[in-house]
Amino acid sequence: MGEKVSPRLAAAALPGGSSLAWSLPNILTYGRVAAVPVVAGCLFWPELAEARWLALCFFVAAGVTDFLDGYFARAWSQQSRLGQMLDPIADKLLVASVLVMLAASHTIEGYSLAAAIIILCREILVSGLREFLAGLKVSLPVSKVAKWKTTVQLVALGFLIAGPAGDEIIPGVTQLGLALFWAAALLTLYTGWDYLKSGLKEAISDCP
Repeated sequence: MGEKVSPRLAAAALPGGSSLAWSLPNILTYGRVAAVPVVAGCLFWPELAEARWLALCFFVAAGVTDFLDGYFARAWSQQSRLGQMLDPIADKLLVASVLVMLAASHTIEGYSLAAAIIILCREILVSGLREFLAGLKVSLPVSKVAKWKTTVQLVALGFLIAGPAGDEIIPGVTQLGLALFWAAALLTLYTGWDYLKSGLKEAISDCP
């Protein structure tokens, strides 16, 4: 669920003529998209511990598919433009929907809403930059800090999805999630500024 340049770029079909649209990597990506309404739906009942644990299970499963789809696409050379398009969309849909539902349930509230706004604005910024740079045929590689940001962000959201249900088992789960959430927001500011500088550099160099 993080912003990454997908490795799926080239092939049009699998051996034997089967469409890559139904290759395993793409099916995993479809599953991640399908998990979005399920996770959001479970979080409509944040007061129910069972709903939170179910949401967490689907969220973790979606995170695992985020790793596996790219791995299998590279390992089996099942790369496609469809996968390249859907992969970042699935990640952003999942993160955005979870943030909205956690805010609606007051798991994220007060000053922590600022961290959520930072993360959402950065996602929009990077998407816009990638679209702009794609028109210039310039790639926007993912930095190591951005990968760390994604990892911290996903772990934080996992703790926050568990929320009060997790607190009943291990006290402090929500507070730990909020602390990690702010750490992800600070890393988001850093990486967002880094990407913005790269985009501005290309935009300025393109001016007469």
